[in-house]
Amino acid sequence: MDALSSILEVTKLKGLVCDRLVVSGPWGLEVVQTENAQFWRLIKGSCIVSLYDSQPVSMQEGDIVIIPHGASHWVADHVSSRRVTPAEYINGNIDGSPFFKGPGEETIVIGGHFSFDQNQTHPFIKDLPPVIRISQFGTRYGKLLEHTAGLMMTELDGEHKGSTIMRRNLAEILFVTVIRAYLEQSSQHTGFLSALGDSQISNALKLMHDMPEQNWTLESLAKSVAMSRSVFAGRFKKLVGETPLSYLTNWRINRARDLLTTEKLSMDEIAFKIGYHSEQAFNRVFKAKTGKTPAIYRKSRM
Repeated sequence: MDALSSILEVTKLKGLVCDRLVVSGPWGLEVVQTENAQFWRLIKGSCIVSLYDSQPVSMQEGDIVIIPHGASHWVADHVSSRRVTPAEYINGNIDGSPFFKGPGEETIVIGGHFSFDQNQTHPFIKDLPPVIRISQFGTRYGKLLEHTAGLMMTELDGEHKGSTIMRRNLAEILFVTVIRAYLEQSSQHTGFLSALGDSQISNALKLMHDMPEQNWTLESLAKSVAMSRSVFAGRFKKLVGETPLSYLTNWRINRARDLLTTEKLSMDEIAFKIGYHSEQAFNRVFKAKTGKTPAIYRKSRM
């Protein structure tokens, strides 16, 4: 499994709410901070998305904006337009007094959320920028983005059997495609995103993710990706933000969190699967990282 896939699997990427906004005339929505990442996909018209402490981002048809950390923001046709909360907008439609149905060009936007397991910590999530904007016309993944948005519109057009699952899965496809495009569009990434773009460091991550049970050392990891020990250690820490063995320990604990809540394995079995050859060693490291023993952690998540 590639590095990004294994990260998204262990952090449990999940598409949540996905809905369509159809407005005309001056319009705007205010979105409060949430623990979920948010996205906006402009189908028709133009609009502006802005965090409250940053410059507005202009969107054209085919653009996608993701707010990875769920920051408070607004989306509108113009900076001076009246804005309401999503709840007010929905209630207006239910009550028969909808907002933003004035004269002018129609704007259609798909909005939705992504969630990650809040108990899982990973530098990929932490290092995502406050806002990601992708144009489907500026990436080789444009057709995939276009088709995904088209399928979302189909699922939002009436009640279809299995529609909730379809929308969730389409939102997840959208997120992964945006990350692919974002990595492709710029060579100026920092933090963990730059590690994913480095073939040798990304391969080292893949090895640790796929085989945490191996007795990895700095030397064996460096040799596996055809680098010297010192060059590998320096580049890994520069891109990932921690040493290879520190990252490996954190990855093992993240995998343990996942196994404790999804598999009916004994503590010895989990310890062996993630690279510890005794339950005592596993207990010691897990408690040092999480503040709980594995048994107490498992019970708290049941």
